[in-house]
Amino acid sequence: MGRVLTDEQVEAYRRDGIHFPVEVMSEAEAGGLLSRFEAAEALHGGRLPARINQKPHLLHPWMNELIRHPRILDAVEDVLGPDLLCWGAQFFAKNARDPSYVSWHQDGTYWGLSSPDVVTAWVALTPSVTENGCMQVVPGTHRAQVEHVDTFADTNLLSRGQEIQVSVKPEDVVPVVLRPGQMSLHHVLIFHGSEPNTADYRRVGFAIRYIPTHVRQLNAPRESAMLVRGVDRYDYFDLESPPEADMHPDAVARHAAVVDRQLKILYAGSAKPGKLGAGIAR
Repeated sequence: MGRVLTDEQVEAYRRDGIHFPVEVMSEAEAGGLLSRFEAAEALHGGRLPARINQKPHLLHPWMNELIRHPRILDAVEDVLGPDLLCWGAQFFAKNARDPSYVSWHQDGTYWGLSSPDVVTAWVALTPSVTENGCMQVVPGTHRAQVEHVDTFADTNLLSRGQEIQVSVKPEDVVPVVLRPGQMSLHHVLIFHGSEPNTADYRRVGFAIRYIPTHVRQLNAPRESAMLVRGVDRYDYFDLESPPEADMHPDAVARHAAVVDRQLKILYAGSAKPGKLGAGIAR
């Protein structure tokens, strides 16, 4: 449980809503995880279905180990403190020449959480560069929630195609360029998105959502989360269990119930069921 971020880097994160790159693992280790991810995709016809990609660490032990990676947790602790829950995680994968994109949005728009004390660790398993549609951010936009509209666009990787109703100036945009094994940390309210992949190779990243244990869900039903560090003194969430094995039947049943509860929150007031509700692969 050592420090990863300096005081200056933590201050910069609080000012800008973003910090990168953070070294997590070697490129070779990231390549090994990419191979395991692609093996998991192969089990489902070559792409993770949307529901499987919601909290997949509840289905695969190696993903559960990744959300607990000491280097990731040390960096997140530098920002959020020692008592941490993993509230969610998902892969964002774009194949070569993939038209899929992520519209400009703020993560916390439909999450129903009581506080913006939420950090996403975005771990690159492949190069993440401008050519293949890396994440882009507008530093300093994390201080207020803005209005969003649901587009439900087919090629939008977001579950509702949610998009901010604010114009983004190109000169304010910063590309989050990462090599395999590096990660970025971003605030739940920073404006961010990504363009289509115009390269001849994939872009794959694992986005892990962490909250301190004092954060609670404001909407029904009661949610669950995974305690990954420290102590939960608040009991705001049911604590999730690690999977017994890859796609173990008991883990699959627990995961289905967890996702059903979470979707009731994420799609509250939505005009359509969206990608997760419809089971569309993402």
